[in-house]
Amino acid sequence: MSTEVNRNELESKVQAMYRDVAQNPHGEFHFEMGRALAERLGYRPADLDRVPGEAIDSFAGVGYYFHFLDEMEGARVLDLGSGSGMDSFIASLITGPNGTVIGLDMTDAQRAKAEALRRRHGVRNITFVKGYIDAAPFEDGSFDVVISNGVINLAVDKPQVFREAARLLRPGGRLAIADIVTDLDLPETIACNTTLWAACIGGAWQVERYKQAIEDAGLRVKAEQVNEQYRFLSDNAQGATKKFGVKSVSLRADKV
Repeated sequence: MSTEVNRNELESKVQAMYRDVAQNPHGEFHFEMGRALAERLGYRPADLDRVPGEAIDSFAGVGYYFHFLDEMEGARVLDLGSGSGMDSFIASLITGPNGTVIGLDMTDAQRAKAEALRRRHGVRNITFVKGYIDAAPFEDGSFDVVISNGVINLAVDKPQVFREAARLLRPGGRLAIADIVTDLDLPETIACNTTLWAACIGGAWQVERYKQAIEDAGLRVKAEQVNEQYRFLSDNAQGATKKFGVKSVSLRADKV
């Protein structure tokens, strides 16, 4: 299946949508956001109580994966597509003051919001950086853990994102992500629709193809789960969910 999606058009739509997510988190979107969603997905209320509330308001993740990660004290963590920073703030709690977290995001409004919250709350072990998840501006083997939540499905070149994650991880490093996948391949009418792609549906890959891209990058899938608690809101998103088995999964993969 070819995915002749217009990359520039998609990038501008994704940036516009996630600018709205940052600036108007209580607006209408294809997907749910905020604390009620985070708790339903499995985030611990005690952790959320220690994270800036405005970051949680703009949380647009699709699953929980931190339980897949073992000891993270002092770890170097990269959050791909960090948005308004909720997962970065959670990671900074888990790694502790000796750990470092870098949030990488291409959307200026999201990064600006996350950075303002970081400063206001005096969080010292996070840095927010502008960049693309398929071409991250870091050295090989810079990280112990790479995380990402509901973002890789937005990338045009998913295999490159996984190769990049593998490059950035040290040997034995861990990738833990939640993302949208499908049971059936999407038809080109959906896969080439940039609006549905920006809504986290058009870019979703069939789940076995998705996991194969992870393995091909030199990572080994160690754990996975379907996030039954995640659901889309809009009618056309729900229609695609029923017809093609669009769903959220969390998984962990280790660098060989």
